Amino acid sequence: TTRMFTHTGPRRGDVFAESSFAKQIAMIEEGLIEPVVKVGNLKSLRTVADVRDAVRAYYMLLTINPTSGGVYNIGGSYTCTVEKILKYLISKSSKKIKYKVDKSRLRPIDADLQVPNCKKFISHTGWKPKITFEKTMDDLLNYWRNKIIIKKEKFLTR
Repeated sequence: TTRMFTHTGPRRGDVFAESSFAKQIAMIEEGLIEPVVKVGNLKSLRTVADVRDAVRAYYMLLTINPTSGGVYNIGGSYTCTVEKILKYLISKSSKKIKYKVDKSRLRPIDADLQVPNCKKFISHTGWKPKITFEKTMDDLLNYWRNKIIIKKEKFLTR
């Protein structure tokens, strides 16, 4: 049994905060929306892992001394607020971008402190995250940039 904490990266759906931010930034860069990112709760604390590290963790769990009935927390090693994630993504754009709380993006109940203790899992498998927060966010933003450009080009050629 695993408890996988926040993990993200390229191809992440836009219903998740960091991916929604990256998508909106890509749309702003292409002139499709005003230069304001709509956000929800930015004060939540998250420990972020790259999805590619998460997949490797699951693989290691199944291949390195698999233990029936074991319970493990799995998560990254970089902890920050959602606001810090947003500001990092905005810093990667050459556009002047602001952000604004959109009440429809606020959850009635928010898990605002997600910091896992992964010592048991690391001890069992030797797994550690390899992909940095910056690489994860850069790859996520570039994924959305490419996706938005392709959609825009398809629309313009119709």
